Parts: sequence; structure tokens; C-alpha cells
Amino acid sequence: MGLTNDYAVQLEGVSKKFGSFQAVNPIDLSIPTGSIYGFIGPNGSGKTTTMRMILRIYQPDSGRVRVLGSEHGDCADDRVGYLPEERGLYRRMTVRRVLRYMAKIKGCTNPDPEIDRWMEKLGATDWYKKRIDQLSKGMAQKVQFVATVVSKPQLVILDEPFSGLDPVNMEVLRDAVLELRANGTTVIFSTHDMSMAEQMCDAICMIFRGNKVLDGTLTEVKSQYGEPRLRVALAGGQALPNDLPGVVETIKVSPFTDLVLDSDASKQAILRRLMETGEVTHFESRLPSLHDIFVRIAQPTNSDNILVA
Repeated sequence: MGLTNDYAVQLEGVSKKFGSFQAVNPIDLSIPTGSIYGFIGPNGSGKTTTMRMILRIYQPDSGRVRVLGSEHGDCADDRVGYLPEERGLYRRMTVRRVLRYMAKIKGCTNPDPEIDRWMEKLGATDWYKKRIDQLSKGMAQKVQFVATVVSKPQLVILDEPFSGLDPVNMEVLRDAVLELRANGTTVIFSTHDMSMAEQMCDAICMIFRGNKVLDGTLTEVKSQYGEPRLRVALAGGQALPNDLPGVVETIKVSPFTDLVLDSDASKQAILRRLMETGEVTHFESRLPSLHDIFVRIAQPTNSDNILVA
């Protein structure tokens, strides 16, 4: 692959083992500078271990890790901001005090303007005098996000940043992450929310059982696992005929039905057969969603047959 300066992060042949457990098999990754890059995969698949090797919290057993142009360094890097899945703020400190403290250990001598800017953006300016242990989970999550980004890091790594947030706060945090990218920050985040990943990410990596099984833009990923599909419906919820030509699987997505097609299927022939049955109210060509792809790879019946990317 060769390590270059075009990428904020590059991994080459990186692996990690804990005792007899192989957490991450040799993996290559290239994360472009200024992009939003999503890690997806089931719990225990190796996502967090991979991110912690990027952060240099863990040292790899093999391979090379290059972060922001350097193959050397440690986890105390002021250019990198990290929001761990296990949230950790000093519970008896006030919001203002904990944010100032977190900024100053990252080298910020005058953090208040940036603190105020982010707290206003997140609708949290009336929390400054509250102690952390007086905040709700969602409020504390916003404060920890501000603590992560207030030092203006070049690379931000967010482990499950949307976990436990209500829909309104998810959108607020989504907009904040998009602003980071707009300002040139590289963002890596892991998530179980496939819809959020699909909305935000420039590229996706899926790690499954310690192997990289997907890596690329959403278009590339959907092309790789994108068997042709139709989404259809008949008026009044009428059942579809069982003899649709070229259809290998039907998936109910109320009030529609997705039809998985073989390579020789004729969409016009399927439409004609549907029109013979009833009034067609929906007929749409589509690629599978990221959720569809995730389920297809991770479900137990298929997981032994997945090709490693």
C-alpha cells in the first residue's frame, strides 16, 4: 500500500491479539484527510480495538500505524480528540470547570471562546454552573463532546457518539460532526445506527470477527453487496403473486415488499405480472440500505461465508 501524506490515518497489516483471542486480524485502512469515516460492525467485532490502535492506546502486534503524518507517538497527542464509549467526566466538577480543565490539558491557554461557541451550538449555555452529576445522560454526552473538540484537534475519534441520545439531540450532534468536517477536521466514528452512518459518512469500514469485510464509499459498498432490488406495492395491500419472474427472495418492508432479483431478471416482465394481478401503487429500483448489508453479513446463517475485503 505505501504510507503517504494524503491520508490522516493509514494502517498497513495491523493486527492485535489478547492472550489467545485474535481481536483484529491483519488489516489495511486509508482514511482521507478531512473526511467522515464510519466503523460499523457487531459488538465485539474489533472496532474499538482498531480505534484504540489508531489512538496508540494499544500497540499493534504487527504492521504499521500512521496518524497525521507520523508513525511514532503516544496516546497523549494534542492533535487528536477522543470521545470513548465509556463516558468519563469528573462528576463533582461544574460544567465550565471541567471543560476548562479538559481544554488546558490539551494545551489551550484561553479555551473560553471555543467553549462558548460549542455550548451555544449545542443549546447548552445555561448548564455552566451545574455539576456533571446533575446532568442527564444526553446533557453529559454533549458536554463530553465539547470537551473532545474544544482544543480544535485535527483528528476526532468518536466511539458510539449517538448511543442513548433522543432523536432531537442526535440531529444536534450530527450537525456538530458535519461542522467539524466542513472546517477540515478528519472524523472517525463507530456506530450501530446504520441510518446515521448512511447520512454522514464519506466512507465506511465494516469489521466482523476481527476481519475487514467492507471498506469504501457507500456507492462502492452497495455495489459490492448490492444485488438488484425492486420495492413494490399493490393497492389495498393486495398480496403479490408467487410466480414473479426472476425474483429469488421477497422481503416485507411494510407497507412495501422488496424483491431481490437474479442477474437475468426483467423489471418490465415483473411489472407486467404485477399489473395483471392488481393496481401497482409503488414500483422502485433500489440498492440495499446499509442496514440491509449489515444484517446480511452479520446474521449467523451467513457469517461463515463472508469474503474478507
